Order: sequence, then structure tokens, then C-alpha cells
Amino acid sequence: MSKVCVVTGGGSGMGLAAAKLMPKDHIIVVSGRTESKLTKAVEELTAAGFTAHAKSCDTSKRDSVQALAEYAATLGEITNVIHAAGVSPAMKVTPADLLHINALGTVYVNQEFSKRMHKGSVIVDIASMSAYTLPEAMLPKAAYALAETDEAAFVDALLKICAVVEDAYKKNGLAYSLSKNFVTWYAAKCAFDFGPNGIRVASLSPGLIATDMGNLEAGNGGPMLVFSCENRMGTPEELGFAIATLADERNGYLAGVDILCDGGTIRGMHEFKKPQ
Repeated sequence: MSKVCVVTGGGSGMGLAAAKLMPKDHIIVVSGRTESKLTKAVEELTAAGFTAHAKSCDTSKRDSVQALAEYAATLGEITNVIHAAGVSPAMKVTPADLLHINALGTVYVNQEFSKRMHKGSVIVDIASMSAYTLPEAMLPKAAYALAETDEAAFVDALLKICAVVEDAYKKNGLAYSLSKNFVTWYAAKCAFDFGPNGIRVASLSPGLIATDMGNLEAGNGGPMLVFSCENRMGTPEELGFAIATLADERNGYLAGVDILCDGGTIRGMHEFKKPQ
């Protein structure tokens, strides 16, 4: 049976870069909400020697994720899921949108795909270095488990924290950081939940990357680059390689952790390049 790799947010950026670095014997399914990007991505993957398909999906809706998982399962055995879909603070979104798309979208992807995956398969959830920017006291980890049992209560608990900020961008930024911290937590939880079935789960937190989304955030996030080792943004190809490596089935013992792939930014901020 053919191996199938599904990449949400695979129409461009680091998601597409990761897809191009997966083994050629895998069927690639790229998903997203922009049909033109998906069409172009399939053309590029086909030209690179892959068998590739596109399937539109809104990861903030469980039924859309379920349809994507069911479609992928018709193509073969789902061995790799790279969940790179998400939104950032500078986009035309609200704090509630950020929580529904980034946080609950991860719940839907992990739950729906794990139902159709077998021993030796892997899920990689893409978080962000923003997951590491908030003080521990601000992280409502007691509310995180509500994402599986009471979605409205989960979103409400995190929105209450965001309500303390008045500036619209900063409010979005806080919601983004909370949503991505949740992703790192939830990926680890899933690693332990799915591990007995042989499904490996891990997350990866990129720093500021020179993608369309990353460039939108450069004005506000750019000052953080001074804390990185090389004072620069990462490239989609660099992150794609890191993601594809983590998603490779052969990397079977790397589970239940978050890989911080930020050029050293967070470590620099906390230790080696502390602001004076």
C-alpha cells in the first residue's frame, strides 16, 4: 500500500518546503484554504517527481479536517501528517480566530488523523517560538485540557487573559502566543495518548521565517532577530528540512517534545544576549 504524507498549510512556505523534502515514494497531499496556492504547489511537487494531490481544508472546522483525513486514507496508508496550517497576529483575524485556527485546529487534526493512522506513523504539529515568550504564570495550562472536553470554555479562558491588553495587535499577539504554547502542550499530550498505538507525535517551533506570513510579522517581530545567533530570519528551505527530518518515520524515538528551531533567538533572549 502506498505511503501518504499530508501537509496542512502545504500550499506555500515551510509546509511546501517540507513536502518537497519527503521521500519520493510517499504520495503528498497538500491542503489549505487558497485553491490557487494548492494548484501551484501540486505542479511544483509533480515537477519534482512526486505524486501529489490537493484538497482544500479549513482546519478550524472539524468536519473539514475529517473530510481531508478520509480523502487521504483513500490514497493509501497515512504515515506522515505535518500540520503547518495557521494564522498570525498581523493577519485580519481576531483573538478568537487565532485560538480556533491555531489551537483547536491542532486538536481536530491530531484527533481525526490518528483514527486512521497505524504503528510507525507520525504527526508533527507546527508551533512557534512565541510559545516561549510568556511568563509561566500567564500560561493557563489548567484550562488546556478543556480543548478536548469543552471548546467554548477553553476559548473563553484564554480570551479572558487576552482581555487585559487594549492594543489590538498586542491582543492578537498574546492570543497567538497562548495558542502556540497550547500546540506544544497538546502535541506532547497526544504523544502519550497515541504512543501505545505506535503513533509518534512531536512539535516544532519556528522562529521568524522569511515566508509571506513571516514577512507580515517582520515589522513587529523583527527586533527579536538581534537575539538570534546570526541576526537573521530563517528560510523556508531551512525549516522545511527540519520539519521533514522530524516527520520522517525513521526518526522513531523523537516524541513528546518540542523542537525549538529559531536560530537561537529564545536562548539568546534569556541567556546569551539578554537586553541591557
